[in-house]
Amino acid sequence: MATGTHEYLEDPRNAGIQISINGELFPRDEAKVSVFDSGFMLGDGVWEGIRLHNGRLLFLEPHLDRLYEGAKAIDMEIGLSRGELVERIEAVLRANGMVGDVHIRLMVSRGVKSTPYQHPKVTITPPTVVIIPEYKVPAEAPLRDGVRLATVHIRRGPPDVQDPKLNSHSKLNCILACIQADKAGADEALMLDPHGFVATCNSTHFFIVRGGQVWTSTGRYCLGGITRGNVLALCRDNAIPAFERDFSLTDAYGADEAFITGTFAGLIPAVQIDGRLIGDGGRGPLTRRLQGLYRDLCEREATA
Repeated sequence: MATGTHEYLEDPRNAGIQISINGELFPRDEAKVSVFDSGFMLGDGVWEGIRLHNGRLLFLEPHLDRLYEGAKAIDMEIGLSRGELVERIEAVLRANGMVGDVHIRLMVSRGVKSTPYQHPKVTITPPTVVIIPEYKVPAEAPLRDGVRLATVHIRRGPPDVQDPKLNSHSKLNCILACIQADKAGADEALMLDPHGFVATCNSTHFFIVRGGQVWTSTGRYCLGGITRGNVLALCRDNAIPAFERDFSLTDAYGADEAFITGTFAGLIPAVQIDGRLIGDGGRGPLTRRLQGLYRDLCEREATA
């Protein structure tokens, strides 16, 4: 059984990677930001996870759309055009000699503050832009054998509390959900929306299969997932009925199959929820098919 949804193969090359901080490269052990940085001090910023496959940054434009939209929502000017930001990403990849099997963490905080205080007016530098590329290949076991989910009491909140559409550095609600699921012996938390319907997981998106139909949440209480959207498009393009709708834990427990999606690993089967086996407790045929369709999509994206 898997031990997490982001399990990856250890790679010794990661010990010597170069990391980009505001366009300057630093060895991994020397890459640091100020204790007065808004991201460290307050979780004030936005971020993206991007994959490099066969020399191509996969689904780059949707990731940049989400990053810049999030920055605008929190009234933060990144200070770099999309082209300039891509040049920075490509520069650190070249410095590391990277062409594939890489996961990139792109983080933008509001910048350094003059004093510990939340108001943006005490920010005294441009935004801090950090790019961490690592060699990361998903472990095979979760993709094949699946993961266990546990429903937690922590809800995905409405947009007037903290909009779940924001891919912000402020992830404490998801971290608390993750901890609760881990204490329950699960690999990932299944989170409900304010009305008690299934919303999403703490770091991935959640789908079920019932009677040959693919269901996922309405999307009102989860991040606008890039992989989530790609899977829904794959369903449409391959005559697989797919619906964004409200559904309950009862629907999930009785599903034929379940799976989760994310940028890092793509599609992973979810074989158990709250101790209940989903279907026969293994990777289902439609999940397997969608895994293959998604792999093919990534290959097409990398050669386009």
